[in-house]
Amino acid sequence: MSRAADRLKVFLNHLDRSSFIQASSTSGQNVAYYHPQVLRYTLDNDLLTPEQRISYEENGFVLIKNLVSDEDIDRFRGAFERICRREVQVPGLVVMRDVAISRSEFVQDQKAVSKLQDFQEDPELFRYCSLPQILKFVECFTGPNVMAMHTMLINKPPDAGKKTSRHPMHQDLHYFPFRPADRIVCSWTAMERVTRQNGCLVVLPGTHTGILKEHDYPEWEGGVNKMYHGIRDFDSQHPRVHLEMEKGDTVFFHPLLIHGSGMNQTEGFRKAISCHYASSDCYYIDVRGTTQENIEKEVKEIAARKYNLGDSITFQDTWAVRGRLVQGDRTSL
Repeated sequence: MSRAADRLKVFLNHLDRSSFIQASSTSGQNVAYYHPQVLRYTLDNDLLTPEQRISYEENGFVLIKNLVSDEDIDRFRGAFERICRREVQVPGLVVMRDVAISRSEFVQDQKAVSKLQDFQEDPELFRYCSLPQILKFVECFTGPNVMAMHTMLINKPPDAGKKTSRHPMHQDLHYFPFRPADRIVCSWTAMERVTRQNGCLVVLPGTHTGILKEHDYPEWEGGVNKMYHGIRDFDSQHPRVHLEMEKGDTVFFHPLLIHGSGMNQTEGFRKAISCHYASSDCYYIDVRGTTQENIEKEVKEIAARKYNLGDSITFQDTWAVRGRLVQGDRTSL
């Protein structure tokens, strides 16, 4: 661990030389102390190792192996199946289906469910968001007051040959009208083995240090699933990492990290469950005049139709009603 601590000190020095504070020891020699607050993306705690903190600071993600038990994941899968079979009705839940996949996994003559979104009213699925082993890592990025803001169970279907099972490269912050970005984090847990063949996550390390880019629907032959916005312009030559994961592995990543996923080239469905968390100290912003205007318009139109509210609902409202406190106090969001 001393070797890791030394590496962290070197990293801190590289980040900001002003972090050094010179002080005199009792022997009269000058001693350099390292100020931990120069780490921008992680908070001080005893959970993340120095290597893990460095990795997140430099790359924008950290992968934790075997974090969620098989028993928990099997229970989440059971809840997903019950929803697909329409055995339960969950208020506010959005069931998304692939535009090109006609073969459903559980229900005959139904298009394949590709994603469950906003499952915060389902007690079993929402239990994922409050798992202690998840929250203890989340707190490393958000602090003690934690809101679960956005919930998803992704069910990537086998591709029908039109490549619609892809997810374009994007930044999650595009969807969020709250800040600061550094106090938001996603946890993404593999519900089975995730490989390049079945469409694992692909990330561009270090892109979390950049800005929020313009997003829109990519002009793909074969179609694009609803709400699958992609970045209009990014460096296609940027090094990529394919996050192959085992069942129960969990990756935590920054909302500005550019990521996506490839086609599912297997015959099975690839499942993962995720939650975007934010510090409840975060605050809402007005996205008018920014690159987020297009997603604001789309979300408001969907919400207005769903709840028959006309123009009275705001972009911020759609997030305020979804957010759920999972730890600490609800101070702002």
